[in-house]
Amino acid sequence: MRRVLLLCCCLSLAATTATANDDAYAKAIEVFKSAGESSRFFDKSYGYALFPTIGKGGIGVGGAHGSGRVYAQGKHVGDTTMNQVTVGLQLGGQAFSQIIFFEDKRAFDEFTSGNFEFGAQATAVALTAAASAGATTTGSSAGVSGGAKDATTRGAGYYKGMATFTVAKGGLMYEASIGGQKFKYKPL
Repeated sequence: MRRVLLLCCCLSLAATTATANDDAYAKAIEVFKSAGESSRFFDKSYGYALFPTIGKGGIGVGGAHGSGRVYAQGKHVGDTTMNQVTVGLQLGGQAFSQIIFFEDKRAFDEFTSGNFEFGAQATAVALTAAASAGATTTGSSAGVSGGAKDATTRGAGYYKGMATFTVAKGGLMYEASIGGQKFKYKPL
């Protein structure tokens, strides 16, 4: 009887976690769909990788990590993780959402080929409660607001078949660093 009760508790916890996780993805999609320029990419892209929350921090040497889902033509087709290491002048921590749109099947295939990496980036980012901006690793830039309710994006387009947008969720980080993002993909 204890085992059955324990099994039921574990299953309900797993279902609750999955539902909460699904809610995080749904909310992140809604933010990007209502955040200026990023909204138009949903209809014209082959697919996208969505990270509801990426955590980043650093003191001299920094790092970031996030888990996400990959979608092709509107369907969830796999899961992905992002890791980033940066070196340079940096102090603080932040959380943000990120989406990477794939212009066509070639860009999607390149991202999902296993281990994908965006090259080194040079950024100068100062996040405050009101605004932040920075260069992304794909060469597209995105400006973001302090919160999901008034998120905006600007000035982005495809670069080598991909376009990246970020929306700040919180934190404060001063940064002038160099690093790159590495992604791992696991199909469903």
